[in-house]
This record gives sequence, structure tokens and C-alpha cells, in this order.
Amino acid sequence: MLIGHLGDEVKMHYFEGGGSIGRFPIATNETYTSKQTGERVTNTEWHNIVVRNKAAEICEKYLSKGDKIYVEGRLKNRQWQGEDGNTRYTTEVHVQDFTFLSTKKESMANAQASGQQQQSQTEAPTKTAEPTPTVEPEQDDDLPF
Repeated sequence: MLIGHLGDEVKMHYFEGGGSIGRFPIATNETYTSKQTGERVTNTEWHNIVVRNKAAEICEKYLSKGDKIYVEGRLKNRQWQGEDGNTRYTTEVHVQDFTFLSTKKESMANAQASGQQQQSQTEAPTKTAEPTPTVEPEQDDDLPF
């Protein structure tokens, strides 16, 4: 189980029998405070994600770089012969279940809305407190799940 942000667009490969496979990297972050220096340290790990068939097509349609996603799956190790003749190895997460947590557009809309609220609060502290309307991002009703 991983929660992370897409590091690139979903790359699709289609097969003759009608099947498809999608691949994309996600980044997960671990943040802690160093005992020696007292500074906040963030470690980023990259994971190769593989989705198949209809799930791959859904990911390609709705995900883009920077989106946050929850994936659940199995680890698979692969090896192949590189162009230079060396044997290469990789570990992939073959997805069995996933959930879109946020899109890049939603994240940007929320950041802009909170920035506008902070700006209006700092500009006019002498005004009477009027409720500021909050901007909710539009929900896509055409999602297949």
C-alpha cells in the first residue's frame, strides 16, 4: 500500500489482443527531525507502478504528473538484458486497487483559494468581519467508480 504523487504522465502500451498496460512512477516522502542537527529531513523514494487493461485506461484518462494517488498491489521483480549486454533488475508494484486522492488541478485550486483568503485578511484588518465565500473545486461526475 502506497500513497504518493505521480512523477510523470501514465505511459501506455497496447497489445494485439486488446489488452493494455500503463506504467508511471510515484514518489513517497518520509519526513522526520534529525536528532543530531534538529533539522527536518525529507527522504523521497520512487516506485514503479504498473496497471493493466481497463484500470490502465482510467489512470491514463484522469491522472497527470503531480496528482496524489493511493495504490495497493503486489511487488514483482523483473530482469532483462540491457542494450549494453548487462543484466538489469527492477522492482514494480503491480496494482490490484487504487484510489485517486487529489488531482493537480484540485491542489492548485485549494492553494489559490487559501491564498486569496489570507490576502484578504491581511489587507483590511479594520473591516468588519464578513463571511468570505469558499470556492469548492468542481467534482467530476463522469468518474467510472
